Amino acid sequence: MARAAEGFVAALGLTGMDLLGFSLGGFVAQQVALDAPGLVRRLVLAGTGPAGGTGIDRPTGGAYVYWDMARAALARTDAKEFLFFPRTPAGKAAAKAYLARLHERGMDRDAPITRASFHRQITTIRGWGRAEPQDLSRIGVPTLIANGDHDRMVPTELSHDMHARIPDSTLIIYPGAGHGGVFQYVDEFVDAVRAHLDTDS
Repeated sequence: MARAAEGFVAALGLTGMDLLGFSLGGFVAQQVALDAPGLVRRLVLAGTGPAGGTGIDRPTGGAYVYWDMARAALARTDAKEFLFFPRTPAGKAAAKAYLARLHERGMDRDAPITRASFHRQITTIRGWGRAEPQDLSRIGVPTLIANGDHDRMVPTELSHDMHARIPDSTLIIYPGAGHGGVFQYVDEFVDAVRAHLDTDS
């Protein structure tokens, strides 16, 4: 995935970029930053964790996903309500607002993920969790790390771990939020990203 991203950027003729990765995308973003350090100017890692991070490959990770998908099917709603948001009044309201935002786009909408692609993603996530840890001190660009304080899918403590290992990093943990903390606190997160990117260095 990282090689494909690097090839895509090269095909566009870009020599530098700001890179944001959420969840599995955060794994890819870390790898790109390590593989091509001169390509990335600013890095944002949200709801994600490092290679070999404790808990990413845990069997309950998949169980959470499938259980929450079943709960969503019974509730006749989107599984992201259960996967990304806590079942608190604030979390439920944030989930509804998030899903409403997703449906605002009327043209060129993404096709739903296929079952085969979904299983490949789960396999990839587990593989990342079982991989050898990487030297994140080699990420030499300013990095913003954000997560909710109770992420079941990629444990929140891994955000603290990345912050400790990436030298020029800033950590934001949103209270009362899970894997979708950046969606639950969308305005605050957007402001933080804009401030993070608003520099010429």
